[in-house]
Amino acid sequence: MPGLARREQPLTVHHLNQLLLVCSLVLLVAVAAVRISSRSGLPSLLVYLGIGIAMGQDGVGNVHFNNAELTQVIGYAALVVILAEGGLGTKWKEIKPALPAATSLALVGIAVSVGVTATAAHYLIGLEWRQALIIGAVVSSTDAAAVFSVLRKVPLPARVTGILEAESGFNDAPVVILVVAFSTAGPVEHWYVLLGEITLELAIGAAIGLAVGWLGSWGLRHVALPASGLYPIAVMAIAVTAYAAGALAHGSGFLAVYLAAMMLGNAKLPHWPATRGFAEGLGWIAQIGMFVLLGVLVTPHEMGDDIVPALVIGLVLTMVARPLSVVVSLLPFRIPWQEQTLLSWAGLRGAVPIILATIPMVSGIAESRRIFNIVFVLVVAYTLIQGPTLPWLARKLRLGESEGAADLGIESAPLERLRGHLLSVAIPEGSRMHGVEVAELRMPSGAAVTLVVRDGTSFVPLPTTVLRRGDELLVVATDPVRDAAERRLRAVGQGGKLAGWLGLAGNGAGPHSRHSGQ
Repeated sequence: MPGLARREQPLTVHHLNQLLLVCSLVLLVAVAAVRISSRSGLPSLLVYLGIGIAMGQDGVGNVHFNNAELTQVIGYAALVVILAEGGLGTKWKEIKPALPAATSLALVGIAVSVGVTATAAHYLIGLEWRQALIIGAVVSSTDAAAVFSVLRKVPLPARVTGILEAESGFNDAPVVILVVAFSTAGPVEHWYVLLGEITLELAIGAAIGLAVGWLGSWGLRHVALPASGLYPIAVMAIAVTAYAAGALAHGSGFLAVYLAAMMLGNAKLPHWPATRGFAEGLGWIAQIGMFVLLGVLVTPHEMGDDIVPALVIGLVLTMVARPLSVVVSLLPFRIPWQEQTLLSWAGLRGAVPIILATIPMVSGIAESRRIFNIVFVLVVAYTLIQGPTLPWLARKLRLGESEGAADLGIESAPLERLRGHLLSVAIPEGSRMHGVEVAELRMPSGAAVTLVVRDGTSFVPLPTTVLRRGDELLVVATDPVRDAAERRLRAVGQGGKLAGWLGLAGNGAGPHSRHSGQ
């Protein structure tokens, strides 16, 4: 109608088709790039950033995108998935001895690193204290995605691996609080107020993460879902619930999701290999999407004046701030200098600092675009140096050898793949199965009594084990003999051990059977 403002064209199926084509092609290129990066030693995150830059306004794609707020939201969502995937793969037996050292690194180490880096940015580069503190906080966080991806390829001692995994999972929380505090429009709060806020948010996040993880693992162990494919979905949903609940309670959602996922990962849940594969796939998608989007957001031709400041700040961070933070944080612990050296060099940065650098942009802090450019150049340059050289340093320090054999891949109840069924048989009062030995059941070939639950205690029966009223039997039966096994159990329940020879005589109650299987 005349006089009305022209409306933007709504999204259509045609736009969806174009979006799906572009996204699928980007994913395929990124997957192929993983193979190339693994052979060349080039960190995959740089390849993904390169894909994003190539799609951006300075690349062949000529895509104009400058929405820092949307990037921050998507980056937070991706980080939640990455932390959940990392927590699911963290082994409690490895991380438990390293927990005090990792906590010290994530708190004391962050304070030392922020102070040293901010001082260098202020006096060497000439940044104002607010901008210097923001950069110091942003780049002091090790990146969970970068650390987890490197640890998959570099066999390290269990203590070093545990410290690095726990630190990368823990230190995002205090760093986010610091960056948000430094990016507020008003004056920066006193250090003791910040310390109190950090302590409170970490406590709330830890409590919610542990509670959600415990409840989720308890529920998944006691509720039999009708399909194995539902377990991975439920696990990831529980982990995301921990993040959302922690954030809404004004706690650290990042700490909550990591702790909840770690509890789920060590709870021996059913169909665990399928869950790990599903989570790892989501983690890859999150990494690819996050890095590509950050690459699209950046404008390379505007970074010329920020290259030297980024290299100077990165040099101080890598050679002074990180080693000093490791030494100070680990003073109470007797950790050899070789391991401290490796921990200093393994403080990898990745997408997390770049995402955190969007916070001052969204808050409208002065020179926020320069902060983003400095952080971007710093991450790219020093990841390119640290990532490929970490395996070499580990070998030189004699820390690159695996200390033991790899764990076996053991899955809980893989009945679907074996085309099997798990029958649960309860022996009620009046059943003639009472007094029958297990061998006298004469189960068909392909079926066997694998467990007996009696008076709240479970045990593996012998052929001579005598069954009693109130027992619950767990019977595994392959698909071809599943019906025959149930018929045999009902026959013995009605006719006793002689059932089949003397017919189904007897009016006693038969066993109650229920099963889970395909």
